[in-house]
Amino acid sequence: MVSAPAAAGVVYCLCAMADSMPVLVAPAALGAGLSAPAVAAAIGRGLERAGLRLPDLCPLASGGHGTIEVLLPVLGGETGDGYALIEDGGTAIVELAGTATETGARVLRALAAGVEVLLLAAAGCGEPGGGAGVVTAIEDGGGLSGATLVVLCEARVTAATAAPGTIAGALSARYGAPLVHGPSFVLEQLDFHARMRASRALVVGEPRLDAETLGGRVAGEAAIAARQAGVPCHAIAEVNALDPFDVRILDLQAILEAATIAALEDAGERLAQAL
Repeated sequence: MVSAPAAAGVVYCLCAMADSMPVLVAPAALGAGLSAPAVAAAIGRGLERAGLRLPDLCPLASGGHGTIEVLLPVLGGETGDGYALIEDGGTAIVELAGTATETGARVLRALAAGVEVLLLAAAGCGEPGGGAGVVTAIEDGGGLSGATLVVLCEARVTAATAAPGTIAGALSARYGAPLVHGPSFVLEQLDFHARMRASRALVVGEPRLDAETLGGRVAGEAAIAARQAGVPCHAIAEVNALDPFDVRILDLQAILEAATIAALEDAGERLAQAL
């Protein structure tokens, strides 16, 4: 039997260890002008303002817009005109432009740099339309020139389930491009799971928490991973539209709403009281 003083010592050691672990701050972008790195930094300042140790900032993206911004600082590389080169220039990440023609032009510029693998960050663009235009633009420019094209998607889709009119469906059908779950890819590249297990708590964020958060967006993927690892998870969003059942599935401990840098800092300070 463990004596009372010994048990108290164990509890003290566990608490001290938890206090020495950082909070992992891993939000996605919160709308125009609030990039994921800016959101993470604001929440982190709030946590520090409340007296917590320096947090581990891990801004996220779902594999669409913002992917280059969150991966380039970790993977290293350089930016080009609408794309980024990583892995000594052997791999390029291309984000979608405003039109299919412009997206195709970005792909062709990345291919001209001599890359062997091209990741098209197309997550969040699952609605039909645009796929044929991207293929046409690439073909008019000479095709893939032997490079391997990989498409990052927000949903877990395959060549058989991707809608034909979507960018993912069209590129898979024309080039046999593998369709990769964007949120999982980004989390893996950022070593999120190891960083999360080494943290005392996780803070996620996105513009709107709703049923789609559970449908594969990166905030939902991160929260579910934290639940499975037994790490407390909190969320900050511009709008919280989760119903109580979804909150239980994600096992969110606290949900705060914030839509500006100042409000995010305040939210981080308030969350510190629950950590």
